[in-house]
Amino acid sequence: MPVDFLRELILEELGLPPTEDQARAAGSMAAFVLGDEAQSVLLLRGYAGTGKTSLVSAFVRTMDRLGRPCSLLAPTGRAAKVFALFAGHPAFTIHKCIYRQRSMDPEADFALSYNGQRQVLFLVDEASMVSDSDDSGAQRESLLDDLLRFVYGGQRACRLMLVGDDAQLPPVGEAVSPALQEDVLRAKGLAVVSAALTQVVRQQEDSGILFNATKLRTLIGQGGEVGGWPRMRFQGFADVRVVPGDELIETLAACYARDGIDDTRVVCRSNRRCVAYNNGIRVQILGREDLLCADEEVMVAKNNYHWAPFAAVEAGEDGDGGEGVPDFLANGDMAVVERVWNERELYGFRFADCSLRLPDYGDAALDCTVLLDTIFAEAPALGREQQLQLYERVMEDYADLPTKRERLKALRQDRHYNAVQLKYAYAITCHKAQGGQWGNIFIDQGYLTEDMLDTSYLRWLYTALTRATRRVFFVNWRPEQVDER
Repeated sequence: MPVDFLRELILEELGLPPTEDQARAAGSMAAFVLGDEAQSVLLLRGYAGTGKTSLVSAFVRTMDRLGRPCSLLAPTGRAAKVFALFAGHPAFTIHKCIYRQRSMDPEADFALSYNGQRQVLFLVDEASMVSDSDDSGAQRESLLDDLLRFVYGGQRACRLMLVGDDAQLPPVGEAVSPALQEDVLRAKGLAVVSAALTQVVRQQEDSGILFNATKLRTLIGQGGEVGGWPRMRFQGFADVRVVPGDELIETLAACYARDGIDDTRVVCRSNRRCVAYNNGIRVQILGREDLLCADEEVMVAKNNYHWAPFAAVEAGEDGDGGEGVPDFLANGDMAVVERVWNERELYGFRFADCSLRLPDYGDAALDCTVLLDTIFAEAPALGREQQLQLYERVMEDYADLPTKRERLKALRQDRHYNAVQLKYAYAITCHKAQGGQWGNIFIDQGYLTEDMLDTSYLRWLYTALTRATRRVFFVNWRPEQVDER
């Protein structure tokens, strides 16, 4: 098949007149698919509003028409859900695809799966979140290295396409997004075909969200010193506005009533600020007094490999999490509380049994034990000293077991030691919001001085701004950051 013919098929599926960037990128996609370089990767970078998602969706539909197998992946369950929605094709988390639990025993760790598929094109959306350092405990090397080993190992002619926005926040602990850097991929032995989308599509030109995102993206691209307060423009746009503090509660309540709690998020720069928002929202808007209630919006605060295998067993699945049941509960996964019972205090901590619904995994249900202490804590999860305290207190229950190996095995199966750590999810940090989209986003940058203005702040603001699909509310925005034109 000629490259130009495949390029035209992709643009035909796009359904709208392409920008020059989209037309060039479609050509790169076609050349990549038809190329004979086995160890090649396609890198597609696109700014907010440039039609990246539309082009990738058109590409996936074209591959479906031609019978070319594709596997759609994303770093988080929510990002996979958004990817699947736009592409009209099933999508899964990277972890679900490339890792397997060594056995059905809940204490077993995870290993890289064997890729038995042939000539599959793996597409990873939100690749800016893919880390090149081992920060999850689930893999032996970095997530990026394991992904590459899975796709290109075994001489099965599979290849990889990485899609993302390198203006967004990089993975925690990294200065840039390694999976979107050509030099990083080349250093790992891959031939890189790259394309970039920078032109905002005509249909989005009247969006204040994308106007301001594009302005921030330009500042990020300049690098170095920011040079003063970045000014957001509100005049002339219906989808961005400033909300003073005395109107915040009323505006949040109006969004909840109109669009639902699950389609509205507050994005903050610190966990402490999130705690203050979450407590205020629960008391002043939702009228909740108990620590955890039915219909509560919560978020997993730390990876948990203990409970998901039990859900798979109860669902009669094959042990890999099954259709819709995640292999593990990942830090940042969203959940909704269905029922709470048997609250108790043990080992100096508070626990409860809980039924959770996981919206980003097909509303999969999971019964588990949760640790209540992390819900209102200012730390992102249980601290090191508290974790050690819980370890020592639980181990006392197994002091009668004759060997340390038996005691550790019992610990790994203990429901309290492995309780799910949760936090309220009405307000979340930007890293936790990354990969997700909500109709309404409230941005609170908190305490900020001019000497704190740097590229990392611009990336934070850009990422928070682009989480919204309909409206953005800038809370207590300072006058120096308003463009009056």
